[in-house]
Amino acid sequence: MQDALETEGGRVSEAAPAWGAVVAMGLGVFGLVGAEFLPASLLTPMAAELGVTEGMAGQAVTATAAVALVTSLLIATITRRIDRRYVLLGFSVLLILSNLLVAAAPNLPLLLAGRILLGVALGGFWTLSAATVMRLVPERNVPRALSIMLSGVSAATIFAAPVGSYLGDLAGWRTVFLAAAGLGVLTLIVQFATLPSLPPRGRARLGSLVEVLSRRAVGYAMLAILMVFTGHFAFFTYIRPFLETVTGVGVTGVSTILLGFGIANLLGNYLGGFLLERSLRLTLAIMPLIMGTLALALSAIGGTLFLDAAMVVAWGLAFGAVPVGWSTWITRAVPDEAESAGGLLVAAINLAIATGAAVGGLIFDASGVGTVFLASGIVLIAATLAILGRVQTKALAAKAA
Repeated sequence: MQDALETEGGRVSEAAPAWGAVVAMGLGVFGLVGAEFLPASLLTPMAAELGVTEGMAGQAVTATAAVALVTSLLIATITRRIDRRYVLLGFSVLLILSNLLVAAAPNLPLLLAGRILLGVALGGFWTLSAATVMRLVPERNVPRALSIMLSGVSAATIFAAPVGSYLGDLAGWRTVFLAAAGLGVLTLIVQFATLPSLPPRGRARLGSLVEVLSRRAVGYAMLAILMVFTGHFAFFTYIRPFLETVTGVGVTGVSTILLGFGIANLLGNYLGGFLLERSLRLTLAIMPLIMGTLALALSAIGGTLFLDAAMVVAWGLAFGAVPVGWSTWITRAVPDEAESAGGLLVAAINLAIATGAAVGGLIFDASGVGTVFLASGIVLIAATLAILGRVQTKALAAKAA
């Protein structure tokens, strides 16, 4: 069956799209992102049992993000001679080992070691994901396939934090990570059963990153990606203090609104897939425009419960289409070096996470959360203009040697 799926060009045949493998990729996303989010809901009991401060325990998140950034830039080169099926299965094995090591960790160093393993799996998986999906289905189905895979992010957003917190209260935080390891085993089994052979393609060397980035308009696209995700994470990192101090809701209200955000985000994945089949450029531009407008509106007129909740949910719907849009952009604009472009995308997103949270924190301390949302809106509107003015959506030719 695997041989039947693969053609000489390395893309699945038009008659046999590997939807089972696409679902397996989505399950992998759910397991990886869910594990990434778990410390946020379990930080207090983890810190107490390990005998460290919550700030120190929070380095579990930092370690994962830092290693994911480095891995995203190196993984295509390191694994350039290995069938992508085995590389992806290897990431699922790392996911299992990471969660088992964290669950058994007697101290912070071993816990961080487990989270480093997760960072390798997370950064590597995201780097190869778009290039893999474009080989599993015909070109016309790539946006839909990406939306299915990326729905794992929204599902993790909805379930990881509340379920992790609830199960942690019932059975302890270590049990939560054991359950996450069990999900990793399920992911490994499904991927083993469905992923076809995917021989490596492209040059996959460190110089490829520089070459791809030097292509006309790729640098502009990466700058636009950095701006979009920086604007989003400046907003999302400080959404709770906004809802508590400006909207005036308690913990239950915050949880309910964020649940609405997560559900809308999931729907946005599928909305993105629908829109991308019609216009890639429109989808890439209109989503940050909507998000920027909402951020400016919240900054200017925030303070009414139902209006604020509606705008936060609308933000979730719009942002759900953003990862699908940029993953699709890679498959169309840089199809010959999708893995290298995927590495640059993952690196830009991880840099945006750090930049949005850090700069947003400085603004928050200096001027308050309303100014953070104002800055977020300005950055997102600027990103929209950059996309409309500079980002190309057709294949970008390589520079002549």
